[in-house]
Amino acid sequence: MHILLPILAMLALVAGSGLLARALPRIPLPLLQIAIGALAGWPPGGLHVTFHPQIFMLLFIPPMLFADGWQMPQREFGAYKWPILLSSTLLVLFTVGALGWLIHGLLPGLPTAEAFLLAAVLSPTDAVAVSAILQRHPVPTKLRHLIEGEALMNDAAALVAVKFAVAAVLTQSFSLPQALADFVWVACGGVAVGIGFAWCFKLLHDRLLFWREERAAAPTVLLLLLVPFAPYLIAEHLGLSGVLAAVTAGMTTSAFDARSSRFNAFHLQTQNVWNVILYVFNGLIFTLVGLQVPQLVQHLPLPHPDLPTAAHMGFALLSTALLIALGVLAVRFVGLAGGGWLARGFGKRRAVGGRAELPLLAWSGIATLGGTRGGITLAAVLGVPLLMPDGSAFPARELLVFQATMVIVLSLLIASFGLPWLLRRLALRTGNPQAREAAWARDRAARAALRTLESPDTAPGDATPPDPMRALVRARIDHSYRHRLRPHQAGQPGESAAQVQQALALERQLRLDALQAERDELHRLRLAHRINDETLRALIHEIDLVEMVIRSRPAG
Repeated sequence: MHILLPILAMLALVAGSGLLARALPRIPLPLLQIAIGALAGWPPGGLHVTFHPQIFMLLFIPPMLFADGWQMPQREFGAYKWPILLSSTLLVLFTVGALGWLIHGLLPGLPTAEAFLLAAVLSPTDAVAVSAILQRHPVPTKLRHLIEGEALMNDAAALVAVKFAVAAVLTQSFSLPQALADFVWVACGGVAVGIGFAWCFKLLHDRLLFWREERAAAPTVLLLLLVPFAPYLIAEHLGLSGVLAAVTAGMTTSAFDARSSRFNAFHLQTQNVWNVILYVFNGLIFTLVGLQVPQLVQHLPLPHPDLPTAAHMGFALLSTALLIALGVLAVRFVGLAGGGWLARGFGKRRAVGGRAELPLLAWSGIATLGGTRGGITLAAVLGVPLLMPDGSAFPARELLVFQATMVIVLSLLIASFGLPWLLRRLALRTGNPQAREAAWARDRAARAALRTLESPDTAPGDATPPDPMRALVRARIDHSYRHRLRPHQAGQPGESAAQVQQALALERQLRLDALQAERDELHRLRLAHRINDETLRALIHEIDLVEMVIRSRPAG
């Protein structure tokens, strides 16, 4: 009971943060969740949650990384694969090296291995926090893809670096050639496990899960939700990178899924459930960040034997966290600017962020502020072992957790205020290519449907309907598709574009009104006991699916 109640309380806080975000749209949701968590954990009798590091890593890391890989746009990743891969690997290594020495200078008593461990923990940007920041501001499309792609990919490299840093602390030894060789082995092995698992899962999915594809079975959906944990556990059992296995499995599964155009009744239900789970997991991560703040402030980290006493005073700890956060931004800016200068020096002089040439310093500044830290950093630092092999406490673990938590909060605050200021100064103009692409694709789909209607093939099944019936049905569907295409066809006699837009909006509203009338009638029949709950739920589900499709399309 003492474990269940805090979990329920945290879920309630996550749900409440989503409702509060509607009233405070200017505040990024991760920042709001951190504030709510801090308020809930501040009173002496407030909410206090402690997770075992290994359980924390296994519970949060595989689904988050698998989802990152799944959501990676394949086309954009292919177009920007080299900038994304270089920024998510070389920039991570540069951050670990440069920031490690900076942290060691700010905390001179902190052993070198622990300093580099903290740098590795702080090296990845967080995809959820980045999206929450970028979607509120007019960031150029290409630059947005690069930043989000980096955030999706650098988790793997950073967590592998954390793994080696923890091993260096535990063994008190570190060999760079051996570390590089091990990195290549565990990285390539993790990628191989991810690809192999995705391929095996595709075969299982095609052979077994489609045998009754017209029904969205709950056991099948549950099995799909457990998929992210399998490649992670397999790779970790083999001594390989479970992080890279989860990311690769997500990307490969998404690529396989994109190649199949067959109907899948599981997609809608699985996607809805998966979206809720990801929202809950991401909300729990940021709420946990907030819950750590009052505990760390009220119970400052215990002094390390080698650290000066002044470094553990509250003001010194907070000021050090601020300096580390600024150091993270400075190292990221130098790495991005240096990489961009080298790329443009090799002939890639085309603008990275839009049609017009975006200055390198402006590009680097936006990418620097957009690269906020978040859930992966907290998961990594809380995943640091509690004990050394000899049973003693892991050195300076409380200090690492404190500094990482403070840097997460500070990076979100700096991005929330600094990025809008920088974008206003640059006065960037961005369009909406995604909407234009969607409109073009919608026209192509409608034309393909019209070609299908004009083909002379017979109706599916053994029975062939009479020609008058076929002509009537085809004419009805043909009219619907041609009416959709009409706003984009010039020279339509007797009807202006404004009239067509008005007709489409009216049609949309009438369809929605008709669906609502169906819903009202079904509920009336249920209240009159003319139908039972099972029938009501099945028919309402069908109506909701149709209404969701209608509402997802623009009114005009």
